[in-house]
Amino acid sequence: MPEGDTVWQTAQRLHTALAGKVLTRSDLRVPKYATADLTGRTVLDVTPRGKHLLTRVEGGLTLHSHLRMDGTWRVYANGQRWSGGGPAHQIRAILATADRTAVGYRLPVLELLRTSEEHRAVGHLGPDLLGPGWNPEQALANLLADPTRPLGEALLDQRNLAGIGNIYKSELCFLLGATPWLPIGALPADRAAKLPAIAKRLLEANRDRPVRNTTNNITNGSAHRISGGPHTPDLFVYGRAPRPCLRCDTPIRTADQGDGSRERPTYWCPTCQVGPAPGTSPPRGTRHRTTN
Repeated sequence: MPEGDTVWQTAQRLHTALAGKVLTRSDLRVPKYATADLTGRTVLDVTPRGKHLLTRVEGGLTLHSHLRMDGTWRVYANGQRWSGGGPAHQIRAILATADRTAVGYRLPVLELLRTSEEHRAVGHLGPDLLGPGWNPEQALANLLADPTRPLGEALLDQRNLAGIGNIYKSELCFLLGATPWLPIGALPADRAAKLPAIAKRLLEANRDRPVRNTTNNITNGSAHRISGGPHTPDLFVYGRAPRPCLRCDTPIRTADQGDGSRERPTYWCPTCQVGPAPGTSPPRGTRHRTTN
């Protein structure tokens, strides 16, 4: 599932292509909205909210989409071949202006809402790491509300704070020196207090990057400084099993974490990170390297 910075980048591309322009074509290829037509309406803005995208159009309407695991929006110049997004039968939405066309592929969530009712789609989300109204105190309170919950699961719960995905989960746990299975209430208070700020700095530093990076001292924490260089990996632990930890040379480990129905590969250093850990699985090679 895309991280919050990826969704932010998608929103910026869509906003640049569509905002302030009149739609010349509107095609929503889901049964419930097959007859809906936004042609002739001006796109007001495209706003990310956590991992959700809100495309607001004239007349008080919002097109809400979520990429989930493999959805994507592509923007094409008029006359340009639609390539890279997938086959035509996977197209779920088309929004075109006089000079640009936005095409949504494999969108598992696509609905047309009244803008005044956007809370139905995103009202459950916690403070948005890349959005307005960021509230680190509320984010921390949400995370600590269930002190027995594993740290990794608490970070992925968008009701606590919005924008963290599986990559940032693993990287944040490394930066905090705790395994993803440590009960969040067992995280030392000084580290817990820093968690929202570290998460925000990571996402903000990467929202404009083509390649995500967490190893360039973004957090300004001396304990996590490494020797930089042209071949320094972009990530501390995610996707790096069984290669050596960048700090201590211990082989990085991997195991699945989740509730059984949505288990996700998780990476950690057994030396640098304190706390419980499950039995490890064999190295996954390059299947889960830098993006999801």
